[in-house]
Amino acid sequence: MPKSKKWIFMMVCCFIALVGCSNKSAEEDVYRINIAHGNQPSEPVGIIAEKWKEIAAEKSDGKVQIEVYPSSQLGSEKEVVEQALMGNNVVIFTGYDFLMDYVPDAGIITAPYLTDDFDSLLALTDSEWFEKLEKKLNDKKIDIVNTTTVYGARHLMTVKPVESAEDLKGMKIRVPNNQMYIKTFEAMGASPTPLPLSDVYPGLQQGLIDGAENPLPTLAGSKTQEVAKNLALTEHTKIISPWIAGSDFMNTLPDDVVALLKESGDEAAAYGREVLESENEKVLEEFIDQGVEIREIDIEEFREKTKSVYTSFPDWSDGLYEEVQKALKEN
Repeated sequence: MPKSKKWIFMMVCCFIALVGCSNKSAEEDVYRINIAHGNQPSEPVGIIAEKWKEIAAEKSDGKVQIEVYPSSQLGSEKEVVEQALMGNNVVIFTGYDFLMDYVPDAGIITAPYLTDDFDSLLALTDSEWFEKLEKKLNDKKIDIVNTTTVYGARHLMTVKPVESAEDLKGMKIRVPNNQMYIKTFEAMGASPTPLPLSDVYPGLQQGLIDGAENPLPTLAGSKTQEVAKNLALTEHTKIISPWIAGSDFMNTLPDDVVALLKESGDEAAAYGREVLESENEKVLEEFIDQGVEIREIDIEEFREKTKSVYTSFPDWSDGLYEEVQKALKEN
């Protein structure tokens, strides 16, 4: 990391740490809580965050005041997760794939073609299996504040058309910097290229990558359609993502504030799911108007290609896939 960027990051951490030590306002019984995410404010996640802020203030009569930091203002996802683990005042939108660094089994929730619908995934978070997973995260000083946020189905947008997995051979596809997405696209035959989301547009412009994958609103938010005119509806993974905080910080909050924070987060997530469904339709229409070629592909071919992902993580518990499938059927 260049010295200037490292200095800025250290200053941000110090600022968050200071805020974390004084989350209770000088005004009696007013709690100020920071929430952060890497998406644009206009994307569904950004809308959820603002709705959460609104609901929390209303339900608490102003007792809980949420400050929203979108667009990675507090640092990358990994950096802010680390800030949370240091006990700083921050609730961060992350992925179960990122939490693999702390509890490897968490990553299976984002594995390719695990379920056919979001309701099954959401029900999984009410299972005994998930309860044990959450306990393991707690042991790593990670508290899950919200489990009900639907991020969306991820699709593939490329410079050249993709009609089958064969077309992906040799293509450099931007993925998040974690092993789940890297192994998924290796299994598909592509060359996964980890890059920050903010580098997708220039990466495509400069030919550093040949495509990117994400839910439709996120692809639109990063203006991917301006430099890549082919969309394959691979739906390779359906994503629900948690909002997490450090246990040390959460332990500084009264029980009623924690309960209100979680309740208002669930309401905001439910609202956000409606927004996401509407936004998906809107984005597809806009893509067509902008000359994007949209292709339905053979999902079964891609599902078959990615089965190897489930045997690619030696750190996963023995029989993890079977245990999760059992939990899915029971819920």
